Amino acid sequence: MSDLVFYTNPMSRGRIIRWMLEEVGAPYETKVLSWESGETKSADYLAINPMGKVPAIVHDGVVVTECAAICAYLADAFPQAGLAPPADSRLRGPYYRWLFFGAGPIEQAVAAKVINFEPTAELRSTLGFGSMEDVLGAIEGAIKDRAYLVGDSFTAADLYLAAHLSWGMNFGTIEKRPVFEAYVERHLQRPAARRADEIDNALIAQAQQTS
Repeated sequence: MSDLVFYTNPMSRGRIIRWMLEEVGAPYETKVLSWESGETKSADYLAINPMGKVPAIVHDGVVVTECAAICAYLADAFPQAGLAPPADSRLRGPYYRWLFFGAGPIEQAVAAKVINFEPTAELRSTLGFGSMEDVLGAIEGAIKDRAYLVGDSFTAADLYLAAHLSWGMNFGTIEKRPVFEAYVERHLQRPAARRADEIDNALIAQAQQTS
């Protein structure tokens, strides 16, 4: 058994972490959990993630859940992959800023879009994401005319943002803008992103054949 275990489903946010793991390059074991069979709600898995959600990782006995947290953890646990600025770098601030912007305002804005919730002007000052337009404007300002969110190299923040934008534009929850499409296309061409897609797509095909 590997000292790095990845709990996922190929039709979930686990695809983000698959990409991250492929970027890291360390050996890992995958445990695919089925919603239909109730594996995510089993006692064994609830002991790992009481939310009964995937993805999750267990690394040397350390449990980490939530995509942004897993990305941040893996970047620090495997610094040789170069997926985060050094701990003493001033770039660490904007790196954390944009990594957790994905976990906060982007997730909130997309969830509101999915349930057709349009905040009133009064609510926008209360809600953390303000409005979808606020969120998309902030993203566009961050990546316009830039290859990377932070400094001159790819980080976990780019991975997380590119994954969000790709998923959202594919499913119509995030507006397609030329700057978003260029940013996503650039990063989805990375070898690790391609490997991750191949692995998860093969798992989906296998599940469809056996169902």
